[in-house]
Amino acid sequence: MLFNSPVFLFAFLPAVTLLCFFIRSRLGREAALGFLVLASLFFYGWWNPVYLPLLIVLAIFNFVLARFILAERIKPEGGRAAALVAFGVTVDLAALAYFKYTDFFIGTLNNMVGTEFPLQHIVLPLAISFFTFQKIAYLVDAGRGRVEKHSFLEYCFFVMFFPQLIAGPIVHHHEIFSQTKRERSFRFDRMNLAVGLTIFFMGLFKKVVIADNLAPLASAVFGDAGSGHEISFLRAWEGMFAYTFQLYFDFSGYSDMAIGAARIFGIRLPLNFNSPYQAVNITEFWRRWHMTLSRFLRDYLYIPLGGNRRGKARRYLNLFLTMAIGGLWHGAAWTFVLWGAMHGLMLIVNHGWRAIWTKPIDKWWSRGIARAITLLFVALAWVPFRAPDLDAAIAIYRGLVTWSPDASFQALGGDLFWLMFWVSVAWFWPNTQQWMAMARPAFNYSLKERRSDPLLLPLKGAVARRLTYWRPGAAYAAAIGLCAAASFLSLQRVSEFLYFQF
Repeated sequence: MLFNSPVFLFAFLPAVTLLCFFIRSRLGREAALGFLVLASLFFYGWWNPVYLPLLIVLAIFNFVLARFILAERIKPEGGRAAALVAFGVTVDLAALAYFKYTDFFIGTLNNMVGTEFPLQHIVLPLAISFFTFQKIAYLVDAGRGRVEKHSFLEYCFFVMFFPQLIAGPIVHHHEIFSQTKRERSFRFDRMNLAVGLTIFFMGLFKKVVIADNLAPLASAVFGDAGSGHEISFLRAWEGMFAYTFQLYFDFSGYSDMAIGAARIFGIRLPLNFNSPYQAVNITEFWRRWHMTLSRFLRDYLYIPLGGNRRGKARRYLNLFLTMAIGGLWHGAAWTFVLWGAMHGLMLIVNHGWRAIWTKPIDKWWSRGIARAITLLFVALAWVPFRAPDLDAAIAIYRGLVTWSPDASFQALGGDLFWLMFWVSVAWFWPNTQQWMAMARPAFNYSLKERRSDPLLLPLKGAVARRLTYWRPGAAYAAAIGLCAAASFLSLQRVSEFLYFQF
């Protein structure tokens, strides 16, 4: 079930919302919690009920194993806690590897040694990459003694809550358990409903009005490259930047819709997207893009590998390995490994450059240049991420540096205008959490964070303040209503979110 599908918008979400509030008022918090778990299972099973048992069995396995781990930790020298953690992580990764990487490994082996093992064509269970990482973090933290007391029902809610189940954010257990225990959890609240619907419809607008209208151009260019056609200079740049901004608004839209849907029920999810194209270097980009995945890779891969504690050479190797593995997590193809490796190399270059160039980048023009260079290299790295294979990626890169006679300056001027328009939106328009800061839109974002996260284009005065801060009121409701109406009118073709494939 897609967030942008009519069945979700006009049936599932309204029905679940009304039933949850009714059950909460009549039967209490635990009953509402249980209902949301069942609704989330229905939401997941709508796609393919065959994989519901996998979701449930892995959830039960990790919960029970965590109980054994916590029991072992109180024994002398930690008992067998470390071994149980290793066992649990191995089982989780084995399930992920079987469903997601079996054909990748077989195909790679066949190409390398000339074997002819048949591909298995295993259907990838929806969201397995996301809920596997979530469960791994839970087990590791249980081994470290960092999991607070919780019930099985609270645990099921943590790993199955439908707004974040399919494509994140990769929620940390303390972020959920700290909210499910509140006395007012899941009660009807007018502010939560207003804030949740506002954020949700802003995300829907980004997805169906902006991202889906950029998709045909990107798909045409990358499709032609995958079919072996030569890509001209202009089309290569058009396709690359069309996908750069399609992915930006698609993922930003999904993140908003997930946070908004959860907020309706009084749950604040962590921020997962914070204007990443405003980054002035690649390190800052990864602090803003898929923030919960970056957090997981840092805490459960980069730091256990040694982080920056074993010298510069080992630090750079750890960075490269972390990003390459992160690329493989996104998809079972060498194009994703290449994308991750490119980001690993960019991080190494960035850290090396910062060690040499110690002067701060604090002027408007220097930050503008740094921001433009970062965006260009991020866009270049998106090419293998989107390309169907390495040959298609090479065709795009070849087109980027080969001037073609059919690329007229007039057409180039029109494309440049649209490029600058989308860059200005990504750079200067308030993002969702900045605009909604007074309502604390995310678990880790409020007015305090807003003050340290100012707009790039400073606006002053009462009118500017109204434009850059949301408040409940008729004018804001009308604006969001127009966004919702425009989105509903664009629902003729329902498309998946790009991160659903991972």
